[in-house]
Amino acid sequence: MPDSGVDIDLFRRLEQALHRPEVRGSSDAVSALLAEDFREFGSSGTIYDKAMVLEALAQRAPAAASPLPVILDFAAQALAPDIVLVTYRSVRPPHGDDPERAVLRSSIWQHAEGSWLMLFHQGTPVPSRA
Repeated sequence: MPDSGVDIDLFRRLEQALHRPEVRGSSDAVSALLAEDFREFGSSGTIYDKAMVLEALAQRAPAAASPLPVILDFAAQALAPDIVLVTYRSVRPPHGDDPERAVLRSSIWQHAEGSWLMLFHQGTPVPSRA
């Protein structure tokens, strides 16, 4: 998918921020990246809104230092002047008893309130290669 003149590095940084434990551990940091009417179709099959994401992250125990996912095939495309579609594959390396996990991801970002806010996200697990 072509980048359509979009600042692809900006959107890569925004997406990667949401994978970082120091951001995920801060309700304020996550809240600042999500639109008020945010919706997610999680890789687990659960549908989340912004309040549910913030609550779920607040209830999680701080994760042990696990490797950040590798981001592959990253693309960003403007759908409108203030809307950008981001797609990529994240691969979390094996860690402890957890096997490698790959997920196809798509996000819609909207420029609002003076910044880019994630409006929608979907994670689709990719079967492991045997």
